[in-house]
Amino acid sequence: MCVKDRNNGNWWFGYGSEVVGYWPSSLFTKLKDNAHEIEFGGEIVNSKSKGSHTSTQMGSGHFAEENYGKAAYFKNLQVVKSDNSFHPLSEDPKYIANKPNCYNIKGGSSKDWGKYFFYSGPGRNENCP
Repeated sequence: MCVKDRNNGNWWFGYGSEVVGYWPSSLFTKLKDNAHEIEFGGEIVNSKSKGSHTSTQMGSGHFAEENYGKAAYFKNLQVVKSDNSFHPLSEDPKYIANKPNCYNIKGGSSKDWGKYFFYSGPGRNENCP
């Protein structure tokens, strides 16, 4: 979860019931009042050592199509409104995979999981030399 502290403007990040840390409000001058868009992602550093793609895995190392039990995932995606109340996403997210033969992403929606996405990939493989 990521929530803006209304007293000082800092952005707090938590996982489950644990507070992980925060970003000072001075880093986000354009988020003084609110946000109109949310973006996040993952990155693998690929130095193309020996001329080939890195074998570094993302997520579980399985492709998104392998779904639950194999691919890594996020579920019940929500946003926090200005009153610090949680709300399910009202729009379908936009998913981008720059190297889909190496790492990919697949989203969906269901009654039990709300908005969700699977992501992962093995890195170097026969389709990602």
